[in-house]
Amino acid sequence: MASTAIPPEDDELTLPRASINKMIKELLPNTRVANESRELIMNCCTEFIHLLASEANDICNLRQKKTINAEHVVSALDKLGFEDYAKEAEEVLRDCKAVAAKRRRQSTRLENLGIPEEELLRQQQELFAKAREEQAVAEQQQWQQLQQLQQMQQASMQQADSEQEDY
Repeated sequence: MASTAIPPEDDELTLPRASINKMIKELLPNTRVANESRELIMNCCTEFIHLLASEANDICNLRQKKTINAEHVVSALDKLGFEDYAKEAEEVLRDCKAVAAKRRRQSTRLENLGIPEEELLRQQQELFAKAREEQAVAEQQQWQQLQQLQQMQQASMQQADSEQEDY
């Protein structure tokens, strides 16, 4: 089947078709939507995002900021006449911040291990002590090897001296 929809230009960014199709299916589960209509919805969504981003960027620049943040996007929604969406966006933002904060609290490695901090500290101290002990043994072995090498050199020099005396 040939599609009659006009493909987007190569340099134009669009939303993924799968995402648009999923949203349509969730919002209109018992309704068939033609491919041309899906394409139109995708283009409208893309254009809305471009418009919103551009307006948020203008607001960001007016406030002499370098990064667009959520406040700029909400202000852009208000300025573009989408006050109802702005209120919903603020609610979603609050929810996202709460979820992110909860995720940060839950994702600490210490908590995920299920071992009390005191036990982890004790294990760490044991590892440090073991490492110091291994280091001391390695240094002792190096010292012994150095002494053996010196003894061999002295013995070799004494033997060379005694051989010279024999001649």
